[in-house]
Amino acid sequence: MTDDQGGEDATAATTTTTATVVRSRKRRWTVRGLKILGVVVVVWLAAAYLILPFLWKHYEHQPAMENAPKTTVTAQGIPGDPLNVGLIGGEKELVDAIVQSGWDPADPVTLRTSIAIASSVIRDRPYPEAPVSPLFVFGRKQDLAFEKPAGDSARHRHHVRFWKSTDLGKDGLPLWIGAVTFDRSVGLSHRTGQITHHIAPDVDAERDGLIADLRRAGRLKVLYQVTGVGATLLGRNGGGDLYYTDGELTVGVLAADSATTSPEELDNPPIIDLKEQLWSALKPLLDSRSNSEPNEN
Repeated sequence: MTDDQGGEDATAATTTTTATVVRSRKRRWTVRGLKILGVVVVVWLAAAYLILPFLWKHYEHQPAMENAPKTTVTAQGIPGDPLNVGLIGGEKELVDAIVQSGWDPADPVTLRTSIAIASSVIRDRPYPEAPVSPLFVFGRKQDLAFEKPAGDSARHRHHVRFWKSTDLGKDGLPLWIGAVTFDRSVGLSHRTGQITHHIAPDVDAERDGLIADLRRAGRLKVLYQVTGVGATLLGRNGGGDLYYTDGELTVGVLAADSATTSPEELDNPPIIDLKEQLWSALKPLLDSRSNSEPNEN
């Protein structure tokens, strides 16, 4: 063998050894990277689904609410709209306050009112007292329901259902726990195929809107929040409609008559304020995604 051939063999061997070392290092780094990624995923899952939801629960202003229902249920037993509002006071105070705030009591569901709401939707004619379908809490359908028109017909409307609970009340007064949402269209349920209203996904906007109406009417003495359904990015109601929420349930103590002063607002714990800041940063992305989805008429 010549010197040139020996040099070539040595070079080839060196190259092979170098390639083997490089591949070995790549494998080690790949394995190490996958281990790190696995740890990150485990930590994220624990934080997102165990630690933070536990820290974000608070019932300091009304401990009885910890065991309250978090969502409504449909007649088929499917989880429905999230419960996101509560009012404390007598029935007359509640009705007077809601009506004074610009909302109308909903008619009961009968053959006549069912025909009337269908006519309202088809012919684009007002029906401010249109009935709302039954949802269930405490094993019974809503005790009271109200709505506020948002267009020329019952196709678009703000509406709220209330269920009375003496067990969840405060200072001898009952709590009226409720679910307030916005009907943005009429179509077929994604779950049952039945004709139904489809809700807008931002249920917090409806909660805050109802409270703002009551505040303007001067019908609130005290305002505070407790944990409701919890922070939810991809919730689905009984009709299969998407919703998202910061998970807070706003409670208002009703004033017997119109108050001349603003309601006393009780503070949330600092960890909840932090959660709300994070949610505020995330919400524009959720709104953008919602606005990009096709809207059924």
